Amino acid sequence: MNSNLTEMMKSGKFFSGILLFFLLDGYAQARNFSELALNDILLTEENEKVPFRTILDENQGRTIFLDIWASWCKDCVVGMPKVRKLKEEYPRVSFVYISLDRNEADWKKGIQRFGIGDGQHYWATKGWKSDLFNDLDLDWIPRYMILDGSGNIALYRAIKADDKKIINYLKNEQDEK
Repeated sequence: MNSNLTEMMKSGKFFSGILLFFLLDGYAQARNFSELALNDILLTEENEKVPFRTILDENQGRTIFLDIWASWCKDCVVGMPKVRKLKEEYPRVSFVYISLDRNEADWKKGIQRFGIGDGQHYWATKGWKSDLFNDLDLDWIPRYMILDGSGNIALYRAIKADDKKIINYLKNEQDEK
């Protein structure tokens, strides 16, 4: 074994580094979207095709709560009341929903069925194979993210709408304004 690694392990620095990595899991420091992700095309409720970049541009200066979901996803449905509560508590935040439903009809029915009509809704027509989701290493839904007012990723991964990292970020944002 490398002597430097052995020394780090003995001193506890190695394990401290591992612990720090896991504590910071979910926080992306100054992470941006790739050009492919920004150019990925999503469908609006009005059947308009828009690149993901347009969604970020339209919300410039606002914190974005990004909810990647599907109507067939039990965990997504369980999280919807918690997301509605966040909307009530943080009215200055833009809530953007991107659906992975298998078809447009299921997506639109899901919006109504689960009472998430207020917010910005998009359908990922390419599903899991989209450039945006490849960029995010999407492996589970729901996936919640927080984007800052410049469209940078402030919180990279959360799978529960009441995740403390989400609450802390939104609360801090609200307190600053």
